[in-house]
Amino acid sequence: MTQDRALDILKTGANVFLTGEPGSGKTYTVNAYVAYLRENGVDPAITASTGIAATHLSGMTIHSWSGIGVKSHLSPHELEQLTEKEKLVKRLNSAKVLIIDEISMLSAATLDTVELVCRTLRRRAEPFGGLQVIFVGDFFQLPPIDRTMNAPAPMPSIETGDLFYEAQGDPDAPHSNFAYGAQAWKRAAPLVCYLSEQHRQEDEAFLSILTTLRSGEGVEDIRDALMARAVEPEDKSLPKLFPKNLNVDSINTTEPKKIAGAERVFEMTSVGYGPIVEGLKKNCLSPERLALKVGAKIMFTKNHMEGKYVNGTLGEVLSFSSTSGLPIVKTRDGMTFEVATTEWSIMDGQKLIASLEQLPLRLAWAITIHKSQGMSLDAAVIDLGSAFEYGQGYVALSRVRSLSGVYLLGLNDRALRVHPEVQEKDGEFRKVSDEAEIAFESLEEGEAVTMQEAFITAIGGEKGKKVEKKGSEISTYEQTKRLILEGKSIEEVASARGVTAGTVLSHLEKLKDERLIDPAVDLEHIKPEPARFVAMEEAFLSVRKKDKMMNLTAARRITGDDYSFDELRLARLFVV
Repeated sequence: MTQDRALDILKTGANVFLTGEPGSGKTYTVNAYVAYLRENGVDPAITASTGIAATHLSGMTIHSWSGIGVKSHLSPHELEQLTEKEKLVKRLNSAKVLIIDEISMLSAATLDTVELVCRTLRRRAEPFGGLQVIFVGDFFQLPPIDRTMNAPAPMPSIETGDLFYEAQGDPDAPHSNFAYGAQAWKRAAPLVCYLSEQHRQEDEAFLSILTTLRSGEGVEDIRDALMARAVEPEDKSLPKLFPKNLNVDSINTTEPKKIAGAERVFEMTSVGYGPIVEGLKKNCLSPERLALKVGAKIMFTKNHMEGKYVNGTLGEVLSFSSTSGLPIVKTRDGMTFEVATTEWSIMDGQKLIASLEQLPLRLAWAITIHKSQGMSLDAAVIDLGSAFEYGQGYVALSRVRSLSGVYLLGLNDRALRVHPEVQEKDGEFRKVSDEAEIAFESLEEGEAVTMQEAFITAIGGEKGKKVEKKGSEISTYEQTKRLILEGKSIEEVASARGVTAGTVLSHLEKLKDERLIDPAVDLEHIKPEPARFVAMEEAFLSVRKKDKMMNLTAARRITGDDYSFDELRLARLFVV
């Protein structure tokens, strides 16, 4: 099926499973549909099964969006608690279209729980509470992290009239742990749109290899072609992909030692409830302690709000700012800019539960295959000698655009296998996709357009009425500047903006660096108390005298723990 045909089907409001091989344009098609909805006054809920995938779409995880967190099942009491969260109820009830990307990594149990929450909080008995749902992904990619196969899909936990239903069929029968095995998937009955075009790989021989891996037939025949790529690349800076974190961590620890020059250390700061902070740290792609040198290979771990970089953008540290001490990097596409700290947070309504602040970077001489999912690379060094999971070889190889860009460190039998259950299911998906396309093409002239217009009207949209993004009229930095110039404190700005104090400080640092504010004039009302400021100023001047920088960690070693990182950051704005 072509992207245009799939887009036409999406516009009718049907539930859809959008799938296809890597590079077939799934993300492009989803983005085109999102743009269409917004042009007609509808803002869809954009989610994904993982944080990495969510950032690629500038969305949030389905776990966070639905309020279920890390749970794949909810007790009646836990479900009842969700109904009392005003912001969550409002979010789900204002939604009209729900997009879930990387559906292959979402277990059947989790999808059933999400669907139950949608029905409960929206108070509607239809699947997903009446939302149009769009599942996006490729089941040949990495499988659900929860590998409890043959576990029965969860039954609805409570009974409240007709809103809740019993699971159909034999409850003792085995169920697939993949999302398509969920009761929610069966009830949603999505049309399958299997994209057939290829936009990443233009190498016919390489495409043939990837197709063979998907089919599982003649896999041994491609081994020699792959092993021919067990060669050393001339470019020693190419990213390396490994199945295990152990290899990645080892390389990212040893490679910086080969670079001459002093390292700059950037420590993560955090606020909030201890256990939740620790959980947030565990899932944050940026490390607690990030040591950088000029020449370090880095990867961005978050999307930039104005599009400078995305999660997975690769680059190199060129230098460090003489004023802020922050790294100046050059990305592989040639862009050069200073990288400011960013924030990861967990909110409960308007209440901040936990927050981290760190540079959105990690060392990237090596990355795991898992974290590479969704990337497109011109070339990569890939170790498939220790592959242990179905789909790892396929995911790693399909990140690269041509066979000539593949440099293998090893290859085992497991790397050449995809999940046998998925191979069988894939044939079914292709067949029903063909049937859906034939059925759509058989519609009478103008009937599809009528369906599309009726759907927009039904979900409260309006032809040609664009959705204006909140805060799109002025940048996030300008919004902070405007509030500060009104005489508000950092805490008042943070509250008004719905961000943390650390984020406000990041904005002020950026505004100072670009000479858009003069701290001595514009920030006098938030300057630290004189005695404490003098102590911090002396610390920064002492640090700067030694290495020409004003490093926060080094300054805090002098001032002691009585001075917080945020207080030091504020004081640094006034040091000349």
